[in-house]
Amino acid sequence: VQLQASGGGYAQAGGSLRLSCAASGRAFVSYTMGWFRQAPGKEREFVATISWSGSVDYADSVKGRFTISRDNAKNTGYLQMNSLKPEDTAVYYCAAKGSYRVIIRETEYQDWGQGAQVTVSS
Repeated sequence: VQLQASGGGYAQAGGSLRLSCAASGRAFVSYTMGWFRQAPGKEREFVATISWSGSVDYADSVKGRFTISRDNAKNTGYLQMNSLKPEDTAVYYCAAKGSYRVIIRETEYQDWGQGAQVTVSS
């Protein structure tokens, strides 16, 4: 599946942004989707994941602030980011893998979108 991320940008601390990840090529409904991020000088890290049925999991650093969701009819996944902090500044990547469970490990994902820059100022 091909993935196209969009919706990055700038926000002040405490603000909100929403990322979208549009999928094409295969039945998105049978894919698990994940969001990862990479800050300057750091390794890419897990942010959130959602299975085809809507099961979710989050990194502790974003629990209660970020919400992952998906619209299978639109072949699109979303990451709603609220109460943003400067430490959320990173390039955010969406990823997908044909599966029926949530997936946290980066190496399990097969398909990746291009990154979307998110910058949060203090």
